[in-house]
Amino acid sequence: MAMTLKLVTIAAAAASCATAFTPSTASRALPSAARRAAPKQATQMIDVGATVGATVVASAVATHPIWLEALGLKKPKAEYTPEAAEAELGEVREYFNTVGFDRWNKIYSDSDEVNGVQMDIRDGHQETIDTVLQWLDADGESATKGKTICDLGCGVGTLAIPLAQRGATVSASDISASMATEAARRAEELGVTGASFEASDLESVNGKYNLVTCIDVMIHYPTEKMTDMVSHLAGLSDEKLLISFAPKTPAYVLLKKIGELFPGPSKTTRAYLHPEDDVRAALQKAGFKIERSKLTATNFYFSTLLEAVRV
Repeated sequence: MAMTLKLVTIAAAAASCATAFTPSTASRALPSAARRAAPKQATQMIDVGATVGATVVASAVATHPIWLEALGLKKPKAEYTPEAAEAELGEVREYFNTVGFDRWNKIYSDSDEVNGVQMDIRDGHQETIDTVLQWLDADGESATKGKTICDLGCGVGTLAIPLAQRGATVSASDISASMATEAARRAEELGVTGASFEASDLESVNGKYNLVTCIDVMIHYPTEKMTDMVSHLAGLSDEKLLISFAPKTPAYVLLKKIGELFPGPSKTTRAYLHPEDDVRAALQKAGFKIERSKLTATNFYFSTLLEAVRV
């Protein structure tokens, strides 16, 4: 499922929160008489305190489960086991077949029934899709026409359909049967015949293709499993692999740790960040080299796209 990222950019949420209580507004919050009587040093201290306080509060609020739940994301589990991974895969499947499908189908459409955050994610994800298509178009018609392409985590077909329209034979799959069905419906509505859609988890897909795409899916796989997943994707591709993931940075790690201090249940899916160096190393180990890369960052979408070719 093409979920971009679908990672909530916690920093943007924090900035929004911090704006509500800035140094310029802090000292003004004092009663007029008190503000006039207060020494300049005192008001400066209030402003400094406001800056520090706003940063801490904003970070905490931004990583509180209510923010993560708003986009269907949980904090990662502390321990990884094969059994836990299988159970979590079931949670992801269930989510994207039910409430998650309704949410993301609206995001990945022209529906006006989306809020500002969802609209921002739509724009970010579409930018990543557009980048994939621009890169392929830049390589000429032969990059897609007559090629076999495997689109893993196809969602509602936002990438698979335009690839088929460019003359490729596309085998698309998603862990969610609801997503795959919607993608097939959209393709039929557009008269696209070069793409097929099925419900399948990433690990169960096999075969050989000229090109493999996996956009905004790795966020559902823990760090411990990332290398194996990249190796599996690479094994499907004879020529090229395009993969995107939510990059792991010190700032995001810190903010997620702050969020873990706050209790709160969530019934949706977890979000996993991956160090870019680790993803690159996994691709290199699988016999690929990076040709292109791009980071797409909006207020609530954060995703690194890599294009790798077999060497």
